[in-house]
Amino acid sequence: QVQLVESGGGLVQPGGSLRLSCAASGSIFSINAMGWYRQGSGKQRELVAAITRGGRTNYADSVKGRFTISRDNAKNTIYLQMNSLKPEDTAGYYCNAEVIDLDSGSLERYWGQGTQVTVSS
Repeated sequence: QVQLVESGGGLVQPGGSLRLSCAASGSIFSINAMGWYRQGSGKQRELVAAITRGGRTNYADSVKGRFTISRDNAKNTIYLQMNSLKPEDTAGYYCNAEVIDLDSGSLERYWGQGTQVTVSS
């Protein structure tokens, strides 16, 4: 089994910044892509940003130029630096990882429990 633990959410004023972290642990041989998704109230879950093991990144158009995803492969951890936050960024943010299981060798996709980000004055 693999666990993803997110941290760093909270309440911030418009224009402010937050940094989210997601650490993976457990039966891990290696991790392929990792990413951040978000789901606002009454909305579908959407991709915010993703990063490959080699560091190639992909962003939703709505966050380009404001959010930066990064990764520490040695720590099985990804980060999301969020700047110039807007009220429409308010959502639950969920970490996702494509993990090759240490025991079975199979590729599995895991989700974290989520961390709430609220942007409000």
